[in-house]
Amino acid sequence: MRAYLGQLRLELALASRQGEQLLVSLGIPLLVLVFFSGIDVLPTGTEEPVDYLAPAVLALAVMSTAMVSLGIGTGFERTYGVLKRLGASPLGRGRWVGAKVSLVLVTEAIQWAVLVATAVLLGWDPPSSGWLPALGAALLGTLAFAGIGLTMAGTLPGLATLALANALYFVLLLTGGMVVPLEELPGAIAAVARLFPAAALTEVVTGSLAATGDVEGWAWPTLGAWAVLAPTAAALTFRWED
Repeated sequence: MRAYLGQLRLELALASRQGEQLLVSLGIPLLVLVFFSGIDVLPTGTEEPVDYLAPAVLALAVMSTAMVSLGIGTGFERTYGVLKRLGASPLGRGRWVGAKVSLVLVTEAIQWAVLVATAVLLGWDPPSSGWLPALGAALLGTLAFAGIGLTMAGTLPGLATLALANALYFVLLLTGGMVVPLEELPGAIAAVARLFPAAALTEVVTGSLAATGDVEGWAWPTLGAWAVLAPTAAALTFRWED
């Protein structure tokens, strides 16, 4: 336990010093929330833009941390040989994985606290009954996106992981319902987007925290499938050194 806690403290300290990752994980979701809640230009389909944007950026925060920050950080650690040395140290791979997972969950908790508080100040009033399914979806989304991030980090060089993770992030940001609802996208793009975890996570979180509480039937199975398949792919393909 002492080795795990020591590694977790180290991971938290390193994460706090990575300004570019903090920008992606918290800055961009917060900017999207505040900026687009103040100007009614997006076809959100709600009376107030914040009613759609607030839960959507909660989904965005999960993707930012679990896929982009985790994937890029781990990719460079593997490229620089850090993982090879840690795996052979008394820490062990199991405690290292536990520290990484804990880092993601702590970061997401901070993100959600900041984003929810900001959204409430902007006038958001979600139903209390929606928080349990939204949190469940966030856990499944964390598994799915962490699996994707670690699959990239475990098979590609650090720079390639950086480029691919950021490119995938912006594609999913634009097509995953996090800024523009799926219903407003061209039919073919929306159909393809529903096959990926970004759209599924956004649908569950926005639906659960909406006044109606309606979630389309495809969302939970898609999210659950990615939560199993992506970590499995990471476990099967991950290499601890180049």
